[in-house]
Amino acid sequence: MAGAALALAPLALGGCSSDSETDRADIGAGDDWDNPSGDWAESRFSRLTDINADNVGELGLAWEYDLGTSRVQEATPVVVDGVMYHGGNLGRAYALNAATGEELWRFEPDVDMQANRSACCDQANRGVALADGKVMVAALDGWLYALDAKTGSVVWKVNTITQPERGYTITGAPEVAGDIVIIGNGGAEYDTRGYVTAYNIADGSEAWRFYTIPHDPAEGPQESPALEAALKTWDKDSRWDIGGGGTAWDAITYDPEFDQVIVGTGNGGPYPLATRSPSGGDNLYLDSLVALDRETGEMKWYYQETPQDSWDLTAVQPMVLADLEIDGAHRPVILHTPKNGFFYVIDRETGKPHAANALVRTSWADGVDLETGRPNLTPESSDYRDGPKIVFPASPGARNWYPAAYDPTRNLYFANVLDMGNLMFIPPGQEDLPHRPETLSTGAALIFTSDLVEALGSLPPPVQKAVQQLPEFQSVKDMPWSNELRAIDPLTGATKWAVPAEGWQDRFGTLATAAGLVIHGNLAGKLFVRDADTGRVLKEIETGSSIMAAPMTYRVDGVQYIAVATGFGGGGWGFVPGYSAAYARGNANRLLVFKLGGTAVDLPEPLPPLEVAPPAPKQISGMTPAKIAMGQGLFLANCSICHSNQPRAGAPDLRRMSESVHSSFHQIVLEGLLLPNGMPRWDDVLSPEQVDAIHAYLISQQQALHERETELKRQGKPLDARTLQILSNY
Repeated sequence: MAGAALALAPLALGGCSSDSETDRADIGAGDDWDNPSGDWAESRFSRLTDINADNVGELGLAWEYDLGTSRVQEATPVVVDGVMYHGGNLGRAYALNAATGEELWRFEPDVDMQANRSACCDQANRGVALADGKVMVAALDGWLYALDAKTGSVVWKVNTITQPERGYTITGAPEVAGDIVIIGNGGAEYDTRGYVTAYNIADGSEAWRFYTIPHDPAEGPQESPALEAALKTWDKDSRWDIGGGGTAWDAITYDPEFDQVIVGTGNGGPYPLATRSPSGGDNLYLDSLVALDRETGEMKWYYQETPQDSWDLTAVQPMVLADLEIDGAHRPVILHTPKNGFFYVIDRETGKPHAANALVRTSWADGVDLETGRPNLTPESSDYRDGPKIVFPASPGARNWYPAAYDPTRNLYFANVLDMGNLMFIPPGQEDLPHRPETLSTGAALIFTSDLVEALGSLPPPVQKAVQQLPEFQSVKDMPWSNELRAIDPLTGATKWAVPAEGWQDRFGTLATAAGLVIHGNLAGKLFVRDADTGRVLKEIETGSSIMAAPMTYRVDGVQYIAVATGFGGGGWGFVPGYSAAYARGNANRLLVFKLGGTAVDLPEPLPPLEVAPPAPKQISGMTPAKIAMGQGLFLANCSICHSNQPRAGAPDLRRMSESVHSSFHQIVLEGLLLPNGMPRWDDVLSPEQVDAIHAYLISQQQALHERETELKRQGKPLDARTLQILSNY
């Protein structure tokens, strides 16, 4: 619901509304694109019209830049005064001549690679922030850097992590608000408690910190009156030891009109409310938008989009600030499409929702009461404490980190929308799961509806029967998933046009321009320019590299350019779709920049066919079927979120280990032999005997794969083979 922080803390109306930068008519970027979302409203809309429907057929490559990596690229570049700044994976930063691609400088942080153990969703970075001659970028291990914009040298750095023994990371972009920069953290699925911190841009000193959920009341008073109020919505015997979640891992937006910082907060940890907060409660401020006073960090208002979250339906997805006519009056609003399946139009002054329309199937709620702001919860179809439930939308969300674009001239919101659910249940023994440091603590198992019919036969017969009797199972059979780019009316949620994506994993950010263009890429490696009014393709460019990041556009010396980063990864990064360019041609991370009159893009060479897996070594002495089965369980619980053991995955397929890797298995897992490569150590949670069991399981898998692929090769058949896995994150 929406609510004020305190009766004695009225809203502080902004004093910035007269600033030309916040003029309602000035939504959209011009020649410069000064933050990852483009403009003060974070609309990803450009007022440039040099590239338009009449000449877009002439669009071609102006220049490209090799980012020197082969993992995830989710950031959108920033361009100011002819210089492009880009944030790369792990917290890298690049400065380039925006007209030629010439490298001006490159920054690579010294990252504690143990952080990979707490990175559910790859080594992502969503961009840089610019202010006061500095480029600010956050690294995966929690350090925030301010770099000299001219040289790339470090001006200051600060460790943002309050509890280094817990599973915090950073994957989001910093947000500038006046003379401060704000950053949050990831890790709600691990053992963290969410917060955001503001630092003074001048020297990196801390300005304020706001925790998004309470701490254990047995430890003393809360840090703020807002948290004292939130504590009433949590069981006093909640699983405080696990952390509680609520991390602000992406969308943090400065609203200059009201001089407030709006923070989207994450899911609860562990997932099941019955485990996390046994007596129930809304669990504020999980899955909420929280407006904070820029100067003090005190809460002005909040709106909780998903109370009583048990489903990983975060509110951390990108926001757009806009001005809409509602009931005959202009209102300053937030356009927000979080994971939970609804499109919200929320008043920026009061936190009250003006509209909340479902975009996809939503079995956790059947609507939102706009008077109270509360969703109409439907526990009969979503509370899985006593048995499995099929919950829509799935944990990947109807929307996620990939940004939407808003065209104020058409009042259309262009967004990639995924309509998919997941089966959720609490595995035996997880009802009261122990706290394991820096380790997944979801407390629930998930199977996406894209795989549910196929996976059903692998579940215990009582579970199969229960699932088949769920009303939602027919919906799964009728449409396991749908994934589309849509042009949406914000106030009604109505779709003006839609076009299908390549598959359910195909997610991409969008750019809209005043020339009536919508621009996006896809995992298959194509860049599309579409008509904003119809969705019709005006130009299609083959790049040979998977594209998830949102494109941007800028102008230098009278020439308009369009730029986009390439690279697959993020949630589910261990499962590279067979239709993706990353699967066919490798995961080249590049910046591709286009202009009228440009040339064709050089395509990466196709990858060679798979080779037969090496034969496995002799099985470990004393291993029994029971111990190997234990190893399988340990592998699925600890390792499979990265090591999917699928062809051409980002992390090594451990069914294809060499003799040297087998011989060093203990040193790798327990002693950190490959830590510099991103393989963390596990000696604090796994015993040598458990590592032996995992190793034995992998030996059995490798030998079976070797025999299977040897036979496939004899028959002249391709070796590509996929196995069903249960994913708990995306």
